Amino acid sequence: MNLDTALWFSASLAEAAVIALLLYRRIWRNLPMFFAYSVWTLAGSVGAYAIIRAFPSGYVTAYIIEMIVDSILLFGVLVELAWSVLLPLRSSLPRAGILIVGFFILAVGAAIWPFAAISGTALPSPEVGALTHLQQTFSVLRILVFLALAGCSQLLSIGWRNREFQIATGLGFNSLVGLAVALLHTHGTTWMQYRHLNRFVVASYLCSLVYWVVSFAQQEEQRRAFSPKMEHLLLGMVGSAKATRIALADSGSARTGKLGPL
Repeated sequence: MNLDTALWFSASLAEAAVIALLLYRRIWRNLPMFFAYSVWTLAGSVGAYAIIRAFPSGYVTAYIIEMIVDSILLFGVLVELAWSVLLPLRSSLPRAGILIVGFFILAVGAAIWPFAAISGTALPSPEVGALTHLQQTFSVLRILVFLALAGCSQLLSIGWRNREFQIATGLGFNSLVGLAVALLHTHGTTWMQYRHLNRFVVASYLCSLVYWVVSFAQQEEQRRAFSPKMEHLLLGMVGSAKATRIALADSGSARTGKLGPL
């Protein structure tokens, strides 16, 4: 068994362990998108390995499909994490709050997109290039989500023993290593150097999986209420949003009344 196979086999076992703990601890009930993402990642890695062995020529097509589904699920995971962090204040938020969170993450991703293209190797097709660009954009988003949770942990009343922080930490670490390797690829690495660097990415993902296994095996810390400062800030933002929406609705009604029926 060579090193690449050993890393793949170890990562697959760790993914299966993560899924088992998500079921055993019933974490999937609160974070179903992350559970779906974990199941898809395991199925995708096993499927990709089987395709490489049986149909090497079909790997590019399988890779494109895998990355599309992976990006959709990963977007759902980021929205789910952001929405789950707001749990103590969710009853005071508007019904469309999760949609607002989703649009906000999309807006941040759109702002990152022009600066996220890092590629130092020839890609097999423009489609793969675009999906690689998308993957790197999501890598930056994952790092930003981790930094936001870490930087605002006191205000958000969230710590290392909360599932949202644990998931964001694993995703952020793997993304940071992936971006660092992508930058190194731009310096004209040889094929052997390229393979060695990619092993660091797989190893970092394995480290994230092991971290999740250790974290999910422990009881989660009970979520605390927001600090008064954070609660006041968020409620103020919600109040401003409601006032703006009411003002716009009243303005539209007034214009309709003045114009009369068409």
